[in-house]
Amino acid sequence: MKVLIVDDEEMIRNVLREYVEFEGNQAFEAADGMEAVKLCRDNDYDIILMDVMMPRLDGFSAVKEIKKIKDIPVIMLSARGEEYDKLFGFEIGVDDYVTKPFSPKEVMARINVVTKRHNQKEDTGDVVTFEGLTVDMAGRNVFVDGEKVDLTPKEYEILFYLIKNKGIALTREKLLYDVWGFDFYGDDRTVDTHIKMLRANLKEYRKFIVTLRGVGYKFEV
Repeated sequence: MKVLIVDDEEMIRNVLREYVEFEGNQAFEAADGMEAVKLCRDNDYDIILMDVMMPRLDGFSAVKEIKKIKDIPVIMLSARGEEYDKLFGFEIGVDDYVTKPFSPKEVMARINVVTKRHNQKEDTGDVVTFEGLTVDMAGRNVFVDGEKVDLTPKEYEILFYLIKNKGIALTREKLLYDVWGFDFYGDDRTVDTHIKMLRANLKEYRKFIVTLRGVGYKFEV
């Protein structure tokens, strides 16, 4: 596994590199967001560990640029643990969020969880159609009556997860756990807000996302 470590603190890069390589992986480094974007243009990585506060180009801005060119899972590293930062990170496609100071062993555990989840997404390469709604799992494209609709990364992940578990009742807690990450400290409103936005984008095919009162949601055709 190829891991790109992006942090302006050399000591942190060195510690993470040591643990990444100890487990038999390859580690690559960047000292700021701009350098990370350049590396991602020319190279492929299995996952990125991205610091938030960096000179020249911060972590959030770097993730936005990287997501335009490649679908690489990202774990953010930050000294700030505010819920707003986490929500913003997840909105732009971040897969997990670790607050400093952190345990390198914990970071490695998160890397394994995120890469496993990402690989499972890639394994599903089907194009599925439900009436006028078409979802290209591999290409991460959604079409409503033949017209492509732009979903946020999190909206797509929710839709993908609902379709993958078609006909199964999914609690809000399970959606938070499986879509946002095992340690995300959000609440039911986070799920409800994203479902509302997703439904708006699906237009008349919002009917496939059924609300289960007091439980959560399920995808039903």
